[in-house]
Amino acid sequence: MKKGVLLFIILLALKTNAQTFGGGFVLGIPQGEFKAKVNNLGYGIQLQGTIFSPSALRPITIGLNAGYMIYGDETSSRPLSETIPDVYVNVNRTNNIANLHLLFQVSPFMGNVRPYCEGLFGAAYLFTTTKVESENSGTGVFESTNFDDFTWSYGFGGGLLIKLKENLGSVNTLFLDIKARYIFGTEAEYLKEGSVRIINGHAVYDVLKSKTDLLTISIGAVAYF
Repeated sequence: MKKGVLLFIILLALKTNAQTFGGGFVLGIPQGEFKAKVNNLGYGIQLQGTIFSPSALRPITIGLNAGYMIYGDETSSRPLSETIPDVYVNVNRTNNIANLHLLFQVSPFMGNVRPYCEGLFGAAYLFTTTKVESENSGTGVFESTNFDDFTWSYGFGGGLLIKLKENLGSVNTLFLDIKARYIFGTEAEYLKEGSVRIINGHAVYDVLKSKTDLLTISIGAVAYF
């Protein structure tokens, strides 16, 4: 809960002070050592803002990029306890990556279609959570973070901005944003699907360790103010 509130505050500040702001849906494809241990396709969202809009006279801008991705998800139905075996709950376990990067973007073209390139530097937080929910209502009852770790991350990417609309109230121009990034993640410890086993009533964690490189592909929208 505290992590979500902190991320919300960061993104609210980003939106309030940005001259461009956008986001979209993102897919994550593990690479290198990470791919050898995790072969799931991740999915999530990313949001970003820059301190000014690129122009022909000033094509370079900086800002922040924040993202959240699920790279593993397991759900099972289990008895509430040994003494209450006739009441079942849903147990949902997710493997997650949250990241925050300083963003450097170069966008020298000013037409309706604008190629750009960018670099990123920051950190990622890998964590696995388990939530117990009511089987009928889906309401969360208990939630716990099973395992977590931080890692530095950096990368590069590029994309296309395609103009959709101009003069939308406070938004000068709205663009469709299609991009790909390669993110290098330093070594971290983490869990994946199947890494948590219950043996004689105790949770046993099969912890993995590797670099955490990702290729991400995203589609969304960016507003220039």
